[in-house]
Amino acid sequence: MTGTGTLETHLTARDILDRARDLAPVLRERAADIEQARRLPADVVELLRAAGVFRMAVPTSWGGPGMTSAQQTEVVEVLATGDASAAWCAMIGTDSGIYAGYLDDAVARRLYPRLDMITAGWIHPQGRAERVPGGYLVSGEWRFGSGSTHCDRLAAGCAVHRDGEPEPGPDGAPVHWRVVLARPEQFELVDTWHTTGLAGSGSGDYRATDLFVPEEHTFSFAEPRRDGPLHAAPDATVRKMPGVPLGVARAAIDHVRALAETRVDRATGERWSANHDVQAAVGAAEMELAAARHAVYATLDRQWARLAEGARLTPDERAATALARYHAFRTARSIVNRLYDLVGGAAVYRRTSPLDRWLRDLTTMCQHAVAQHSIVRASGELLLGGTPANPFL
Repeated sequence: MTGTGTLETHLTARDILDRARDLAPVLRERAADIEQARRLPADVVELLRAAGVFRMAVPTSWGGPGMTSAQQTEVVEVLATGDASAAWCAMIGTDSGIYAGYLDDAVARRLYPRLDMITAGWIHPQGRAERVPGGYLVSGEWRFGSGSTHCDRLAAGCAVHRDGEPEPGPDGAPVHWRVVLARPEQFELVDTWHTTGLAGSGSGDYRATDLFVPEEHTFSFAEPRRDGPLHAAPDATVRKMPGVPLGVARAAIDHVRALAETRVDRATGERWSANHDVQAAVGAAEMELAAARHAVYATLDRQWARLAEGARLTPDERAATALARYHAFRTARSIVNRLYDLVGGAAVYRRTSPLDRWLRDLTTMCQHAVAQHSIVRASGELLLGGTPANPFL
């Protein structure tokens, strides 16, 4: 990657966080437009690009900020206080720097010639890659292509086959899980994203039939080409995910606190700020969010420090990060659901209450695999000496 894009070559982690904070209120103003469009409008994409969020995982040796997982999560969290769909797409789009670390350096620089290129796609082996001379013929249909409507590169996870038979992975796994990278126009985008929440993320399906992808444009997570914490464990792409629910919950609490300054109960004439039920609800929400947030950042910092030392994560450390991530999603949804009930009938109006959109966004994002109960079960299996197959640990 080079610094030949529209931004200056060097942006620090602090620069990007400050730009995200400036951008959050703009995203809040555009939230209804984003939801109605069912994708990120082009100008919103460029606002995110100009903020530098898509370069967060690019290493300093390539002119990027080389941000830690916790620093990336904080930027996503700030963006989510403005709009969840925009934050979700930013969270996924920044995977360019991670994927580049699994490619030959010269190939990565050709695929990603600018610092602020966006990658999207579903990386788990939902498709099929048949070995042919020089590469693979890729076929399949992939779901949840968040950001596929505006990305520069589209990833697709595949199970490799040779002569029609499944091929074992380089790490000895029974299936060779390989991720292919191609231009989005090489796939057919399928407009399936008609959802309750995260409507603006453009997370539709995409498909291909016998698409030739050169070997050098593919990678296995079992074979990193770059050292460091972002490539020492397979969960790097999901570590920053809890920033989205944490940011939405933060926005919802701030919204209700602002309401309480002026709202009066119609039946009793009591000021909301003096109402014991309102006080307790706000206090509980702040307590629960602080605990969930601390768990996310503490486990991310611990994980990063251990991997930076070259250490192998213990089962307890692996489970702690996954469980904190799961808990952030579930806690955020619980907080917003209770605040929605607290506000009552006024919360149901989409045009006047952002609580309606926030609750729907959280309902949809909690359907992601990292927020499912299978994470809790797999973590327990790991802690009891097992080897869970769940890829999010």
